[in-house]
Amino acid sequence: MSESNPQYQPEPAADPEAAEGKLGEILEQRRRKLEQVRQEGGDPFVNRFPISHRIGEIADKYGELSDEEYEETKAQRFVVAGRVMAKRLQGKVVFMDLRDGTGRIQLFVRMNELGEEAFARVKELDIGDIVGSAGGVFRTRTKELSIWVREIQLLTKSMYPLPEKWHGLQDVETRYRQRYVDLIANPDVMGIFHKRSRMIQLMRRFLDDRGFLEVETPMMQPIAGGAAAKPFTTYHNTLDMPLYLRVAPELYLKRLVVGGIDRVYEINRNFRNEGISTQHNPEFTMVEFYMAYADYNDLMALTEEMLTGIVEDVAGGRTLTYGEEELSFETPWARFKWHDAIVELGECPAEVLRDAGAAREHALKLAARTGYPIPADMDHVHLLEFLFEETVEPKLRQPTFIYDFPRALSPLSKSREDDPEIVERFELIISGREIANAYTELNDPDDQRGRFEAQAAAREAGDEEAHEVDWDYLRALEYGLPPTAGEGIGIDRLAMLLTDSPSIRDVIFFPLMRKTQD
Repeated sequence: MSESNPQYQPEPAADPEAAEGKLGEILEQRRRKLEQVRQEGGDPFVNRFPISHRIGEIADKYGELSDEEYEETKAQRFVVAGRVMAKRLQGKVVFMDLRDGTGRIQLFVRMNELGEEAFARVKELDIGDIVGSAGGVFRTRTKELSIWVREIQLLTKSMYPLPEKWHGLQDVETRYRQRYVDLIANPDVMGIFHKRSRMIQLMRRFLDDRGFLEVETPMMQPIAGGAAAKPFTTYHNTLDMPLYLRVAPELYLKRLVVGGIDRVYEINRNFRNEGISTQHNPEFTMVEFYMAYADYNDLMALTEEMLTGIVEDVAGGRTLTYGEEELSFETPWARFKWHDAIVELGECPAEVLRDAGAAREHALKLAARTGYPIPADMDHVHLLEFLFEETVEPKLRQPTFIYDFPRALSPLSKSREDDPEIVERFELIISGREIANAYTELNDPDDQRGRFEAQAAAREAGDEEAHEVDWDYLRALEYGLPPTAGEGIGIDRLAMLLTDSPSIRDVIFFPLMRKTQD
């Protein structure tokens, strides 16, 4: 705050026991203040405090007034509430930084305005306390937008001290575990989640404007389907049946297309019992949508339009910075067929596409450098998948569509009419990671049954991520699924790009963490 120019910067305690002792002193001191408030007949945890304005509204509406106009607002009554983020005593005046969810403003508190008794209570307030205040709006001599306080009340006593103001909350693991403190101590974090929320709003608006209907489908399912992933399991006691947390909403959404909802989408939470990394959290968010009478080419165009519009709104243009890279969302985006990319972009010899032995030899050379194990029974298509992931995906920095995948990697995708071994599927890859996955949907029930049975055989052989046979879904297909294209976009990964966040944990309020003792 402008009125304050603190010169004292407390040194962090090097001794953990000393730090723990200091914390104990602070907690004891704040507990005494809490009891003092009660002894004086006050309530340190009030039920309600009606406000007239949020702080951001005051800054937007009154931040640029002339000195003459401030003479009028100074006499008016603005009622605000928020958390005390800084405090400085200067004789018979206390300056405080007050912040709510929309912004910050300075409180200008004079003893002559409040009286000695009330002013003494203000001096006892701690950083972190939540207070309500009423007074006029003005600018100080240093042009700091402020409230000239005529009334002030403690609303919630903060028992725990906030992180030291100069450095905020820096420890990454503590930030994720105690997101509430992270949001208080690091204002930039709030901006990340505002952008994430805005991104989802824009997705909804885009799809709604094009006639898509938002729906909800089950999160607990008797069969884990719609994606190749290991599910979390649970159990329903009354029905005496095992259930799976949703790995994808796909098969339910396509049932709705069968039922006549030609354009449908869901912003959904999915759960996959997989590893944790900077790009993976076991619980994550996607938007998944289905469009009847369309194919994967239509969804490529729709994806370009939607994501370009989101980037323009959130980033203010068609380029954004992610790490040290500048990403351009100018259309059209690059497009490569999956097999072609392995040779053209991955610089693998062309014979790997035709010869399983050549693919294995090249994969083993790569694996020797990376330490990735290549099983002796890995088939040709999965060797190519390894080569793609190792040699192509990391090179795809700008928005790129990779399309026409092998049928063996896509059990729910429809084959091309001119080549049954290639499916009409695309992935959108940006900055070396998959952002979207889409395909023309398989609507031939006999073909789908055969693929399910192949997946079931793989599951029997030990593949925990293979699909079970969903007989009800097959019955739905027999009623008739119109020509349809479907797509899933990873909201968390897209939010990482839009907010320049290096880890998926930075864009999830409460990422899954290993349990601690406390």
